[in-house]
This record gives sequence, C-alpha cells and structure tokens, in this order.
Amino acid sequence: MLLTKLIIFSAPSGAGKTTVVKHLLAKYPDLAFSVSATTRQRRAHETEGKDYYYLSLTEFEQKIAAGEFLEFEQVYGGIYYGTLKSEVRRIRQAGKHVIFDVDVEGGLHIKEQYGAEALAIFVKVSSLDTLAQRLNFRNTDPEAQKAERLAKAITEIGYEDRFDIVLLNDYLPETLQKADAIYEAFAYQLQ
Repeated sequence: MLLTKLIIFSAPSGAGKTTVVKHLLAKYPDLAFSVSATTRQRRAHETEGKDYYYLSLTEFEQKIAAGEFLEFEQVYGGIYYGTLKSEVRRIRQAGKHVIFDVDVEGGLHIKEQYGAEALAIFVKVSSLDTLAQRLNFRNTDPEAQKAERLAKAITEIGYEDRFDIVLLNDYLPETLQKADAIYEAFAYQLQ
C-alpha cells in the first residue's frame, strides 16, 4: 500500500499559496485537499465541504473540547480556523497524499505532529509592498482586515526558517514549476 504523505503550504495572506495548491490539485490525481473548518461566514462563491466546513462558534468550540482538531487558531476578528483530524484520516484512508493550505502557525503544528511524513513549505513574495498590492487586488476583505492581515504577515515572515522549504512566488509560472518539482521529489521518493 502507498505510504501517503502530507504536503503543507503556509504563507502570509496574499503570498499565493492557494494558487499553488490549486495548481497541484489539478495536475496530480493522487493528491486530495484537506478542507479546513472555520467559523467565518461563507462567501457567495464558496461551497460547504469544498472550500471549508462552516461551523458555528459553539460547534467549533465543542470540537476543540472533544480534541477533534489536528490544529486550530483564532485569527482575524476572533474567527477560528482549524484542521479536523477526521479530514486527514479520510484522505489517507483513500490512499491519497494530503495537501494543506493553512496559516503559518497551523502549518508548523501539523509538521510537528507528523515529522518526516510531512513537508512544510513556506510561500513568500519578495516584499511587503507586493503582499499589500495582492491583498488590495483580491478585494475580498474590508480595509481594516487588510491592515490586520498585513500586520500579521510581518510576524509570519519571521517563521520562514522553521519550514522545510521556502518557495519564492514573484513569477507564477516559475513558482508552479518549482512546486511541481518539490511535490514530485517528496511524494514519489522511495518508500
């Protein structure tokens, strides 16, 4: 049986981790996305169970108390995000590698728990100005939340040396080629 592995992508908001993860999922059928749970409101274009598992604050806190999360964090504006242990089990039991799109601290928590079974990749851009431009272009958050995300990014950048690999995302085609090579080297290395 295939030994399934975990590939963790973390980054400050706006660095492009979601774009990289979507690319890998489209290219590699042996990968499955670990859908996170959140207490934030669902956006119009999002789907329950595909983008997130949307939980009430009470439901989320009950799952925390029951030890159902691999990692969780309360982030912007008191909103929780987390990875359910059952989600990782479901994917691994299906014989697929698990790919995560999680915040920096969550990514490090997952790496700590899985060790060599997991590869933690930090996606970054060359400057805070680039991050700010991307957050403005994305236009999904109110101005106050953009400022909060940018302030958090300054702290998160300080964590990059705790990751296995740092992937610079200034030129997307090159970034995606590097992501392919990183994934293939890790997922298909000799068992």
